[in-house]
Amino acid sequence: EMLRSLVGSEMCIRDRIMSHYYDENPEVQSDEKTIQYFYHKSQLKLTTDAGVFSKGKVDFGSDLLVRTFLNEHPPGPSKRIIDVGCGYGPIGLMIAKVSPHHQMTMVDVNHRALHLAEKNKKQNQIDNVIITESDGLSQVENEYFDFVLTNPPIRAGKNVVHRIFEEAYQKLKNQGELYVVIQKKQGMPSAKKKMEEIFNNVETVNKSKGYYILKSQKGCCLLYTSPSPRDS
Repeated sequence: EMLRSLVGSEMCIRDRIMSHYYDENPEVQSDEKTIQYFYHKSQLKLTTDAGVFSKGKVDFGSDLLVRTFLNEHPPGPSKRIIDVGCGYGPIGLMIAKVSPHHQMTMVDVNHRALHLAEKNKKQNQIDNVIITESDGLSQVENEYFDFVLTNPPIRAGKNVVHRIFEEAYQKLKNQGELYVVIQKKQGMPSAKKKMEEIFNNVETVNKSKGYYILKSQKGCCLLYTSPSPRDS
């Protein structure tokens, strides 16, 4: 009886530990809280919860991605943008608020995160956003984008992260750009190598406190093939 009780307790603890922000339905008990997020004069009131990424505050990497992107692409002509792995929504919602002419799509696999993102969209009165469930970009059909932005789910593993890059290439318009924020110690070198492999170009457009913003452009650099001797 005691052994069964110990095993049961251990499984319960393991289940709590095994619930991740990249799961469809995190098992952790809900514990909603409200945080504020600022970019210059723009402000978001964001509801967060247990079982989603960076529930206590907007993480440094996401904020760096928002600031870098808006610095490179201040409000201008209307563009189609997708935020992959949006969580409760800080990246997509802030860019959509600052640039209300853009059309923003936000996707995540975590149902709790999607519910929060929808709630945050409404409570901040942001109309130019569509929020939908998708594992990476695999369930985004018949849509192509000028920009793909992602703070990828590193803990889901390298294969998942690299698949997002591959799907981004397929979903970008020609000359479209992929922006990725990633820490050096959490796989930046291999991410950079993979982006170079897929897009044939990659650059570091910003870095701070160990976080890197990597950018690749689709169709920017055609593969160079050296002429065969018969061509010369």
